[in-house]
Amino acid sequence: MSVLRKAGLVLLSAGLLFPGVQSSAQDYPTRPIRLIVPFAPGGGTELIAFLMRDGLRESLGQPAVVDSRPGGTGAVAAGIILNAEADGYTLMLVTSSTHSIFPNVARKPPFDPVKDFDGIILAATAPNILFVHPSVPANSVKQLVALAKSKPGALNFGSPGIGTVGHLAGELFQAETGTKLNHVPYKGSGTVLRALLGGEIQLGFSGPGSALAQVRAKKLKMIASGMPDRLPWLDLPTFAEAGYPNMKAYNWYGIVAKAGTPRAIVNKLNAEMKRTLEGPATISTMLKRGYIATTSTPAEFDKMIRDDYAKWKKVVKASGVQVD
Repeated sequence: MSVLRKAGLVLLSAGLLFPGVQSSAQDYPTRPIRLIVPFAPGGGTELIAFLMRDGLRESLGQPAVVDSRPGGTGAVAAGIILNAEADGYTLMLVTSSTHSIFPNVARKPPFDPVKDFDGIILAATAPNILFVHPSVPANSVKQLVALAKSKPGALNFGSPGIGTVGHLAGELFQAETGTKLNHVPYKGSGTVLRALLGGEIQLGFSGPGSALAQVRAKKLKMIASGMPDRLPWLDLPTFAEAGYPNMKAYNWYGIVAKAGTPRAIVNKLNAEMKRTLEGPATISTMLKRGYIATTSTPAEFDKMIRDDYAKWKKVVKASGVQVD
């Protein structure tokens, strides 16, 4: 008997003895899908999770539930998915905070964002905008950099806390522009906005949200966006346009499965989620909340996580930022 025929018989036997090997992706799903969200109910991540949930319910014909498990900037949620089977029935909504920044700033990261998960799809992005108080005599990145260089350490920038995206965006800005700013950590983005409006700090990185209303009221100024490309709905240059192409600081949101999930299941989930994300209703709903619906292949999302993790690793190492 030839080697090839023997191999064929072995594979056939495997399919007969373990029918799930061949039919798991074809039959999937046969029971409810659980989507773990690493933040408390009521935030923007929950909106994205609900949109994904509703899309999966409609397209796959099985219940899908959103399970909010806040704690440890994703550590609690990650623990749940890593203790589950790698079968596509337990998924996790991840963000730039949970998978790019937290594992770098934590002294003892409880998970590896690259090795422990398989990316399914990049679902959304949201800009990080540099806002400044009207009293700051700068209306462009060039002017702000010149001002900061003339007064090292005199300008205060606020963030929602040590090790947050807003904090590290400020650290990256300093590294790319050769400036020295003074970091003032707060508890939450709302507190940062109030401090900025009150003049306690001179600048801060934040999503558009309610800050845009303050810009329209002339109580804040926008300087630049940390997105890779200019947003068509926001008349604001990017840092790249201002001469700092490496100054990319924005929030992203995606769905992952446990590492080792059958590739056919990952691809099936990607196709169904892509259909939802490309729908006009999803695009409109996200945009109203300041999010940009997007899509990717699983491989593209895996690469994005690797690259973003590596980028922030350099920033964290240079700044010395760490949290327990």
